[in-house]
Amino acid sequence: MARPGLKAAPPRRRPPPLTAEEIQARVLHRDGLILVIDKPAGLAVHAGPSGAPNLEECFDDLRFGLPRPPSLAHRLDADTAGVLVLGRHPKALAKLGRLFSGRDTEKTYWAVVEGAPPEEEGAFDMPLLKVNTRSGWSVKVSSKGQPSLTRYKVLGHGPGITWLELKPETGRTHQIRVHCAAAGCPVIADRLYGTAEPNKQLHLQSHGIVLPLSQTKPPIVVTAPPPPHMLAALQACGFSPEPSPTP
Repeated sequence: MARPGLKAAPPRRRPPPLTAEEIQARVLHRDGLILVIDKPAGLAVHAGPSGAPNLEECFDDLRFGLPRPPSLAHRLDADTAGVLVLGRHPKALAKLGRLFSGRDTEKTYWAVVEGAPPEEEGAFDMPLLKVNTRSGWSVKVSSKGQPSLTRYKVLGHGPGITWLELKPETGRTHQIRVHCAAAGCPVIADRLYGTAEPNKQLHLQSHGIVLPLSQTKPPIVVTAPPPPHMLAALQACGFSPEPSPTP
């Protein structure tokens, strides 16, 4: 207990899950309105009931001279890596909110899945319903659900696996994961809708985004490099990393 007349010390804040250098090295795009960062897999974007470390705890190191830290403009699952957009001030967040709610952005995901989809190119058009259970919640294909559409294209095949490019036209929770699983090709290491694999992370990445922020300038186009945990599977499907530029 604090001694009479003395104030108790404030609770000590835990250090953020990434250092200032680590989170700043993940900035893919920066301007006066937005930041686009490369989110690591396995880290929640915001605080949850478990109190586990989250990405928002790092945002104070992304002010870059502004009086307040940036804020999330959209969400990614904790297990998903890749492109994540932040607004640097309220005006920017309002503009981004209109873009995302109006489906004016174009999102591209990469996944490596077990097996293969029915065609080399097509669409998963299945309504999705979020259901609550005693152990938590999940999403399933249901005629009672919301319309959900994901366009896909096969980029390569490997031994029993396939590399997919996916473009969701709706933004339902866990949409890509449930659509792939329902089509018979679950994302590798999907512990909810596929097969959990010890010491393996979900093979799903938010690979790129197109943001038409201005009516007078070209849209902002940002892509993220494949995360390290997906490289072996991608290379087995024919992916070849671009060589580093010669110094």
